[in-house]
Amino acid sequence: MKIAVLGTGYVGLSTGVCLAEIGHDVVCIDVDQKKIETLKQGKSPIYEPGLEELLSRNYDAGRLRFTTSHQEGISRAEIIIIAVGTPQSEDGRADLSFLEQAAKDLADHIARDSIVVIKSTVPVGTNEYFEQLLADHLKKKVEIQMVSNPEFLRQGSAIMDTMEADRIIIGTEHEEAAEKIKEMYRPLNVPFLLTNVKSAEVIKYASNAFLATKISFINEIANLCEAVGADVEDVAKGMGKDKRIGMAFLNAGIGYGGSCFPKDVKALLHSSRQHGIPFSLLEETIAINDHQHQLLVKKAIKRLGDLKGKKIAMLGLAFKPETDDMREAPSIKMANALTELGAEVAAYDPVAAINASKVIGNKIKYAVSAIEAAAYADALFIVTEWKEFQQLNLPALVKSMKQPVIFDGRNCLAEESIRACEKIEYYPVGRPAIVVRG
Repeated sequence: MKIAVLGTGYVGLSTGVCLAEIGHDVVCIDVDQKKIETLKQGKSPIYEPGLEELLSRNYDAGRLRFTTSHQEGISRAEIIIIAVGTPQSEDGRADLSFLEQAAKDLADHIARDSIVVIKSTVPVGTNEYFEQLLADHLKKKVEIQMVSNPEFLRQGSAIMDTMEADRIIIGTEHEEAAEKIKEMYRPLNVPFLLTNVKSAEVIKYASNAFLATKISFINEIANLCEAVGADVEDVAKGMGKDKRIGMAFLNAGIGYGGSCFPKDVKALLHSSRQHGIPFSLLEETIAINDHQHQLLVKKAIKRLGDLKGKKIAMLGLAFKPETDDMREAPSIKMANALTELGAEVAAYDPVAAINASKVIGNKIKYAVSAIEAAAYADALFIVTEWKEFQQLNLPALVKSMKQPVIFDGRNCLAEESIRACEKIEYYPVGRPAIVVRG
């Protein structure tokens, strides 16, 4: 099939590359000239494992093209996929300005009957609004069939999540369009769920809000475990063995971040309020997560006292491993809080330092290795569970510190490596501390 994808962020680029990989003729459109030039060189502007390899291969094979021209991009497209950003507004609602601009851009250039698929995460009623906006601005008399096809990609595993998805949601009032989209995805051999448009819109928000709530729940259980001397990992395993609960998203830590969970929970809460539906569960999910972002700072104050003049090392800046995304990363609030308390902060992240410097600025120092960050530190925070940190030569790292105090916000260090140290104080989340006096 001939497919146009509007937007080359995580969702648009991953979708376009994977559709090309399964044999479709794909054109990705973006107004960012610099980004398009980078893509034409076979390079990905975002860090995502496996993406650049697939991008380069399909571009060289001629199945994948990039352009800033809407006319060039959609002139032959049977299916147009909208994957532009819907960032969070100050009041929590989804900002639809990019989507509105996309509708106007498409209306200027659509010259044939088309299926328009909204893959962006949008509030209930947005597909209907987009369809009317498109109709109001169309330059030619053509038939548009709308489809809501929400994405469920995780940054760091976007390719796998596309190629091996749990399900594909197709929300539409048009049977012909539903069959066409099923045919487009058929090579993936993934289960389909057909719904109306509004149900599809709710599914995405409900899924992310539920997972975020699950994270906040286990973090509250972790705080209780610390207070009573239980081990949250054992508790999580005991819960997860129940098939009704499952193990996924039961890893206690310092809270969720990224481009999806924070904004989607707040957007769903905003939509609920708009329709007069109280949703106090989501309010508490957000409050717990905000509190959890500051957990390591509070622990450091409890252990070290006044942090003014103390050096704190931070390992990890990205909101999760295998990505350079800093959106809503817990490290941001952590770094700001530490520097406001007068601490000197040295941070290391394998890939996110450049993006972090754009958000956090020069108030902290950016190290080129974990050892450099930890040197002469009074305490060390593990903020992102990169594999590199799990495989550290911990005894050597601890020896470089002024005080061997580690606060593990992701519970990612193995007990044997901790006990191999001559002297260490190790404080995980929701588990008993380990203290080796030497």
